[in-house]
Amino acid sequence: MDVKSTFLNGFIEEEVYVRQSPGFESSRFLDQVYKLRKALYGLKQAPRVWYARLKSFLLKSRFVMGSVDKTLFLLSRDGDTLIVQIYVGDIIFGGSSHALVSSFAEQMSREFEMRLMGELQFFLGLQIKQGLEGTFVHQAKYTRDILKKFNMGDSKQMTTPMSTNMALDADEDGEAVD
Repeated sequence: MDVKSTFLNGFIEEEVYVRQSPGFESSRFLDQVYKLRKALYGLKQAPRVWYARLKSFLLKSRFVMGSVDKTLFLLSRDGDTLIVQIYVGDIIFGGSSHALVSSFAEQMSREFEMRLMGELQFFLGLQIKQGLEGTFVHQAKYTRDILKKFNMGDSKQMTTPMSTNMALDADEDGEAVD
């Protein structure tokens, strides 16, 4: 799912003032500024306050935050598990129960303006292929795009980019790299 106007969902606790936007100045109050109550795009605090609001909402909903990845949240209910991964305004989620997944989608849509995007197919440049045999993550499209960029789109495909019986040994005369 995608959160619409992500950063506008974050409430600012500290005092932040902005000048009047060009073209939208009040002729009666030219020397005055606006005090923000919510985050705006481009504001340094925007990602932090958005994440704080979402995190608070998830924790109140009995999710547990990951101990290593603070953008991963887990919910266990009646033997079922729901996994939620946050990446700014994009939320990837899945679970062992269709009812739990649907309930989460409805709950999020009530709290935030959301857009359900369907089954996950792309994320951070990775392609996701889901099937009965499992989930496969690959970068075939990225690879094709790189080959086209360097005019190698018609190159012969190989499963392994070099001979499999070639012996590789240390280059004693070569320059050391870290």
